[in-house]
Amino acid sequence: MRKLQSFLAAVTVLLVFSCKEKTEKTSEEIAKTEFKVDFEKFTLDNGLQVIFHIDRSDPVVAVALTSHVGSAREKVGRTGFAHLFEHLLFLESENLGKGGLDKMSARIGGSGANGSTSRDRTNYYQTVPKDALEKMIWAEADKLGFFINTVTEPVLAKEKEVVKNEKRQRVDNNPYGHVNYVQTKALYPEGHPYSWTVIGSLEDLQNATLQDVKDFYNKWYVPNNVTLTIAGDFDKSQAKEWVKKYFDEIKKGDDIPALEKQPVTLAETKKLYYEDNFARLPQLSLTWPSVPEFHKDAYALDVLSSYLAYGKKAPLYKILVEDKKLTDGVRMYNYSSELAGELTLSVTAFDTTELTSVNSAIQDAFALFEKEGISDADIRRIKAKQETSFYNSLSSVLGKGFQLAQYEIFAGDPGYVTEDVKNILAVTKEDVMRVYNTYIKNKNLVAVSAVPKGQASLVLDGSTKAEVVEEKIVEGKESTFDPSIVATYEKTPSSFDRSVEPPYGESPDVIVPEVYKKELSSGIKIFGIENNEVPLVTFNFRINGGMLLEDKNKIGVSNLLASMLTKGTKNKNPEELENAIQTLGASISASASDQYITISGNCLAKNYTKVIELVNEIILEPRWDTKEFDLLKQSTISQLQRAQANPISIARDQFYKVLYGNNNILSNNNAGTTTTVKAITLQDLKEYYSANISPKVTSFHIVGDITTPNAIASLKTLNTKWEQKDVNVPTVIAAKTPENAKVYFYNVPNAKQSVLLFGAPAIAATDKDFYSAQVMNYRLGGGSFASQLTQELREGKGYTYGVRSSFSGGKTSGLFTVSSGVRTNVTYEASQLVKDIMSNYSEGYNQNDLEVSKGYMIKSNARAFETMGSKLNMLENISMYNYPVDYAKQRENSVKNMSVEDVKKLADKYVNPDKMIYLIVGDAKTQLNKLNKLGYGEPELLNPDEVLKD
Repeated sequence: MRKLQSFLAAVTVLLVFSCKEKTEKTSEEIAKTEFKVDFEKFTLDNGLQVIFHIDRSDPVVAVALTSHVGSAREKVGRTGFAHLFEHLLFLESENLGKGGLDKMSARIGGSGANGSTSRDRTNYYQTVPKDALEKMIWAEADKLGFFINTVTEPVLAKEKEVVKNEKRQRVDNNPYGHVNYVQTKALYPEGHPYSWTVIGSLEDLQNATLQDVKDFYNKWYVPNNVTLTIAGDFDKSQAKEWVKKYFDEIKKGDDIPALEKQPVTLAETKKLYYEDNFARLPQLSLTWPSVPEFHKDAYALDVLSSYLAYGKKAPLYKILVEDKKLTDGVRMYNYSSELAGELTLSVTAFDTTELTSVNSAIQDAFALFEKEGISDADIRRIKAKQETSFYNSLSSVLGKGFQLAQYEIFAGDPGYVTEDVKNILAVTKEDVMRVYNTYIKNKNLVAVSAVPKGQASLVLDGSTKAEVVEEKIVEGKESTFDPSIVATYEKTPSSFDRSVEPPYGESPDVIVPEVYKKELSSGIKIFGIENNEVPLVTFNFRINGGMLLEDKNKIGVSNLLASMLTKGTKNKNPEELENAIQTLGASISASASDQYITISGNCLAKNYTKVIELVNEIILEPRWDTKEFDLLKQSTISQLQRAQANPISIARDQFYKVLYGNNNILSNNNAGTTTTVKAITLQDLKEYYSANISPKVTSFHIVGDITTPNAIASLKTLNTKWEQKDVNVPTVIAAKTPENAKVYFYNVPNAKQSVLLFGAPAIAATDKDFYSAQVMNYRLGGGSFASQLTQELREGKGYTYGVRSSFSGGKTSGLFTVSSGVRTNVTYEASQLVKDIMSNYSEGYNQNDLEVSKGYMIKSNARAFETMGSKLNMLENISMYNYPVDYAKQRENSVKNMSVEDVKKLADKYVNPDKMIYLIVGDAKTQLNKLNKLGYGEPELLNPDEVLKD
């Protein structure tokens, strides 16, 4: 992925249907009567495939350009090119100019141009207000046909550094980051298109020449290898004219033959291990060869994976978690790609657990499955979940368009959705047993043990040491480049002047959803939005308190309580409750934070009444299951141990400790510590529940295909039976702003990156300046590629994969933070640059900065309420912060009236680098002493014992 935000196109199917029909039908009946695809497809003379999908529910359009090239089309010795191109295509093109689509996105209110790369395709996507559609078509055409001349040696050198930083962050500096590399190399024979990872080899990237890049582009980035998808609220006739105007004259490339399917077989089982610099717990991953995408067995393998690993009935859960207590959970998934597939089972065991015992337990679980099989009821339960997932996938026009392209490229027809659905619903219990016997039972596999440094004794018996290539970062040895050099080239001829950016279309009419509010006699406050775009309901109960109501010596009680709430009820044991939820195709979860306990649900509208009845049981009649409590405690301890190995988690926890100090409860991680969690008893949870779980401090938020009267009536039982207890939630004690800046360092020996987390106390979400401060921050670090921090640290220096600044606020206090992961050997240089940017921000802010910020903040409102999740978030803001119902519109008006001087005053008031905490998590041996040069005194080492160990 190109940016820190991951785009998860976890869309099982894409179907367009009538939402008005309320008759109850089975999944199979719906497939026969209502599942149809609504799209129009045409092909330009140059081979470009174009797919249109109309969705007028919101005034937005999603545009996606998908090239049928991923890492599988690379050459040995030149791996990582597809992913490198994902980065390069955003930087510049002949007519968009420097900054490319990123710069334009900031002006037009886009969601932020982004992209992703897989083994088989690379895509580029963005959702924009519908008045910017022509601009997007123009921009995408410019990237496809008028790009390669802008790539120069400095541009290539800089982007290589960005990609290397991404690999450091995702792989080298991450627990278990090398598992995929070891698996891939062992599973696929040398030369197989999947025998290297998508991100590729750093050595290959470093060796890439400009001619290599041009050859790759000219072969794969041609219209006849690309699909353009447009989904949303637009005029098809007009859009077709624009597509032809901007794409027609781009030359067709050479014919690209389809690759043959290349499933693999293993002649023997391979057992490998490596010692992980960041892991704190041993992990075993087993991988079997499976089948390519859309193979008939892929559907049964999905069901098999779900049944074996997830939920109380799952054999792997029963044996590994409940019976043998080796782990707190098991992951299993079938990953089918265009040419081949793989089935992976992964277990992160508890501390010091021998992985041979984990493997034995897995075999016991398989034996249990072979004995008991899978029932028709289990098949129906899993299909019910798939049905709800299907409808959830329809809440975003981007998800719809993305899936249409997926079907076109890999199945040869966007309408393949019909066959896909039939295949999903046709899976039988006999199919599940058959694929188990075909792909798992007694089959050769790849087993990878990843264990903490110095704990090789834990690896699976018979394992041999894997070759893991770790980059050596040497001071002063990185490539240098001058990003200010402007490329000079002869522009590609065109029949019209492409340098003229198209005008905006008709401005979209942004409609703020209508909100209803009501307070029940019990004290429950209701906030709702009726929304019948899809037959779903999503909701949550937010109960004030969270960690604020805990004993400082037993931090973690509310977190454990939240987890316990879904582990059975008075009349349903944990497995019965889980089955009841899943049979309805619903999800119900509970979580805790510093200030809240939240119970959330998502379901088909037709099942809402039954789902809310289960929530009533969860809230009113918790089970207090001793066995589940013990499992949850061990699971929480394991999660805390894993977090201690993650530099980003370390930075967050240490920052709050320094910021709030020992006497403020907010200095703690709300999950607690291994010490506090061990001290918590089931009685502690019962006492917290009895004293603090009350309707008087509860807000209910609901969005979906349910009328206002029915939503209110659904809470009748809670309103009458939930005991109305007075709860005194303490006011948050705000952190004190440091009188002088200070540098803190947490040592992670041999870290490939340093995590920077700088910040200070700031304004609450209820403060009149809160939104204005976000506008001010847009060009500082909140606007991604439109921000100075990104432009200078990533685009200008290649120090980082991503950097951002943000204001976050609660009801009474807030924070301003800057965060990034940077190459280890530029820790001081990056920190100094961040400091300089903050110091000079106010002075350098100008009218253009303001216009860019205004343009984005105002135009992005068209996207503000597109999904059910965004609507639910809107309700939470209204209830938590007492915002007016039309707060989005009011903010829009306030932005229009802001001046440059207003922004400068806000920057001077809320961004003061000389009164901040500077926290760095990295390799102290090489980086600590250099930080004296920041001018904030001697850095304080937060874990000196680790340095002594090293």
